[in-house]
Amino acid sequence: MQIWVDADACPNVIKEILYRAAEKRQISLILVANQPLRTPPSRYIRALRVPAGFDVADNKIAQGIQPGDLAVTADIPLAAEVVEKGGYALNPRGQFYTKDNIREQLTLRNFMTELRNSGVETGGPSSLSQSDRQAFANQLDRFLSRQPKD
Repeated sequence: MQIWVDADACPNVIKEILYRAAEKRQISLILVANQPLRTPPSRYIRALRVPAGFDVADNKIAQGIQPGDLAVTADIPLAAEVVEKGGYALNPRGQFYTKDNIREQLTLRNFMTELRNSGVETGGPSSLSQSDRQAFANQLDRFLSRQPKD
């Protein structure tokens, strides 16, 4: 099992939680971004730089994901692809995307995109709160605790 991170948009505080989890659990953590990333020295953590471009990092994650892998992303289309391939998708606010909720999330995302494209000001997501960080850390810990040990 590996953890893939859509690192361009992932908040630094979430990356820090992931770094600690990768070390503690000795799990491969791959951060995919189109810009250089500084990661702590570790045999479990690596940054994978991809060329700039629309969905290049997402496509790299989608290509690499295997059944049972975890992707950390707020990108709903990427999460849908991960779930479709038998992986798990967790957003930085601690919500898991599942086969049961991903269609609803995609529908809502597409509706909001249509509103924005028609000129309606929808605002963006709220900033990441302490409770969001805690929810993410708790969900990650529960998920990793359920994984079989090698």
